[in-house]
Amino acid sequence: MIEFPAPVPSISRRAASFVLVAVLAALASCALDPIHARRAAATASAAQDRALDCAPERADACAIASPYPALAAGALAQSTPAAPVHYVNLLERGEDALLLRVHLIRSARRSIDIQTFIFSDDTAGTLVLDELVKAARRGVKVRVIADQLFSLDSAPLYAALAHAHANFEFRVYNPTFHKASTPPLEFAAGVLCCFWRFNQRMHDKMLLVDDAIGIVGGRNYENRYYDWDGEFDYRDRDLLAAGPVGAVMRASFDAFWNSAYTVPLSRLRDVAERILDAGVAAPRYAAHAYHDAARVAALSRRANDADYIRTHFADDALRVGRVDYFYDIPGKPAPDTAKLESTRPLVALLRAAKSEIVLETPYLVLSSTARGIFRDLHRRASPPRVIVATNSLAATDAFYVYALSYKYKKRYLKLGFEIHEFKPFPAEAADLIVNYAGLGEAPMQPADRARGRVRGKYRNAPLKQDGVRTGLHAKSMVIDGGIAVIGSHNFDPRSERYNTESGFIVHDAAFAARLRASILRDAGPSNAWTIARRPRVRILGGLNNAIANISAALPIFDLWPFRYATSFEFDPAGKNGTCRPVAPDTPDFHACYVDVGDFPEIDLPLKTIYTRIVTAFGAGLVSIM
Repeated sequence: MIEFPAPVPSISRRAASFVLVAVLAALASCALDPIHARRAAATASAAQDRALDCAPERADACAIASPYPALAAGALAQSTPAAPVHYVNLLERGEDALLLRVHLIRSARRSIDIQTFIFSDDTAGTLVLDELVKAARRGVKVRVIADQLFSLDSAPLYAALAHAHANFEFRVYNPTFHKASTPPLEFAAGVLCCFWRFNQRMHDKMLLVDDAIGIVGGRNYENRYYDWDGEFDYRDRDLLAAGPVGAVMRASFDAFWNSAYTVPLSRLRDVAERILDAGVAAPRYAAHAYHDAARVAALSRRANDADYIRTHFADDALRVGRVDYFYDIPGKPAPDTAKLESTRPLVALLRAAKSEIVLETPYLVLSSTARGIFRDLHRRASPPRVIVATNSLAATDAFYVYALSYKYKKRYLKLGFEIHEFKPFPAEAADLIVNYAGLGEAPMQPADRARGRVRGKYRNAPLKQDGVRTGLHAKSMVIDGGIAVIGSHNFDPRSERYNTESGFIVHDAAFAARLRASILRDAGPSNAWTIARRPRVRILGGLNNAIANISAALPIFDLWPFRYATSFEFDPAGKNGTCRPVAPDTPDFHACYVDVGDFPEIDLPLKTIYTRIVTAFGAGLVSIM
């Protein structure tokens, strides 16, 4: 989710003029002229390494041994158009997800395709880049598409990638003013001059190996998605699928690769300048020096160990039938004309729900379409149960987006939602993942994590205690215990209207049970607070609710501080000493749950919190959050 800065009360005429001049200057020099673009492309091509580390006659491109090609081949051999077969793994732990990515890249024999919203130059990001270049040097065709806005941000690194190898090509999606980096002033200029195009991002996260083994989910290429950050890590989720769905993934990737929105590095103005300066004698791409070399070496050893991969992952793969890959087209059209391809199958699943919807999203900000669906479901004589796991203010890295979730909590509770907000220090942070196949493997401990407050480019509220904060980033859903969804779609207005999204839909009850158990564990009392209505004050309760309703309906400022709902912590002892976790509408809920306030764990005065929240964004901006 893109975070825009909080609006300021006023802008001076001089500042406004300066921004306008910057916009006009940026527009005047937007695209690289065709002559320089061709020169840069030719120079990069001439400088590319063409040497192979593997003999060309080797059909396997010197790939490492892996159990997954055999699984994929078996799935393809057993599949028919009417009865497809797939093998799937649920990837819950961050480091496991990185380990498998490295392993699959090393096991690739023909092709590797990657789409991502963020590609960082930290340890995880540069490790994957280096592995991709090594694969290209073995003879594997490697293609990467990254959304430009929050990726690499380094013209020298992009220039090095442009000539890394003839088998390697990196492109960026929808670059701002055809540059690798977007400084704050140009960010603002992009919003002012060309809002729709600037706001339309490629949010897909996909890895496809040999057109047969794919990983899709919420993880980008950055330390915090793999439990390697040391300050703030994401609780995220991916799905590995081996089988015929890979052909659909390839078709989607090709559409993006060939789109006018996707630009070769040599067509970026600042990168082209670097390429031309280096000339045809540019130095060979060199692997990075990793900040945590010992950790990378340990992961690398496991990634090369086929027996380890088989024991810990491939043997746990479930054999399932139908797996659908849903995706948007490049340059997602304006909402009034859009074919919302990624949203349509999700809408159909929700409308068909009969007994239960279990949803996990980092941002509980529903679009008008989603609200309408849930309103219709709630009006049924027997509405489905709706359980939602999402972030608390203490866990989120999107403070201003949480403001809108907070504003509309009453609306969601009135729709029958059972909301559980993820804690920043969940009790099972080191072992959030259950081995559902019963392997009983002890969880890998997150090593070398620094302690301290989260800081830097992410927008977190300060907390009362130190430690590695964990925020929810998984985007998953289970319908009626039989259909599972995992992907990049946040089930919010941005995913519906602006971002391109993708994901898997698995039609299998056993797999859905695994995913449901995982989401419910995130929503459990040790890992989340429960959102529920406050006990009603007999005399003033009605008046308070009336004023709160009027305040929540205001388009911009929501000033009333006494909210309909708040956060509750489960108390096993409770008032009667025999408590167990129950739903908020259960009669003895308040006997077993303790009110911990609207913003538990936050180290800010209430007045400051409310001021920041009510002035964050108007309700009219929900659709772009």
